[in-house]
This record gives sequence, structure tokens and C-alpha cells, in this order.
Amino acid sequence: MRNRLIEAFEAKQIAKKELPEFRPGDTVRVAVEIKEGNKKRIQNFEGVVIAIKGTGAGKTFTVRKIGANNIGVERIFPYYTESIEGVTVVRKGKVRRAKLYYLRGKTGKKARIKERRD
Repeated sequence: MRNRLIEAFEAKQIAKKELPEFRPGDTVRVAVEIKEGNKKRIQNFEGVVIAIKGTGAGKTFTVRKIGANNIGVERIFPYYTESIEGVTVVRKGKVRRAKLYYLRGKTGKKARIKERRD
């Protein structure tokens, strides 16, 4: 039971952004626009998609990468935000779960995901 005005607004927001199709387990490179003072620059965040949540304009995806000193870094990106310049799918992963939170407890070779061939 959603208001038609809200649905119309969300449809406009969604129509502006074109993202490639990706699923949990895929390795993606997200180009994020960062504003520092009055300057803007683009920084890439590359990692494995561990979750996709929500619908409509509130849809988000979580990307996890291993940073310096083997510390896991996760970022949650809204699908339809202005700060995302683009998303590139680097690898397609073959997984059997929709949420890959179990990767948080794995390191090294145990955290690897097989590649999907299609």
C-alpha cells in the first residue's frame, strides 16, 4: 500500500541511473565521487558483493574488500545515488546464497569464490 505520488517519484529516480546487472558473489569495481572541499575526484572501491537489499529507490548493495593489514572493509551503496559514477563487473562468482555474511569469518583461500561461466 504505497502512495502513488511516492511511486511516481521513485520511478523518476530509478529511470535516471543505469547500472549493470550483478548478483551476490560477483566482484565489482564501484567508481565513487568524493568531494573534498570544493574539489571532486573519483575513487574506485573494488570487492565482492555480499548482499543486495530492498526494492525501489531504497535498494542497496554491500561490497566487501580486504584492506591493509588483512582488515575487512565493507561499504553499503544505494543503487540510485548521485555519488556513484559507475559500476563495473570484474568477475562473476558462483554462490548458493543470497547473503554472503559468512565471508566475514573467512580469510585467505577459504574466502575465495568460484567463477561462474555463462
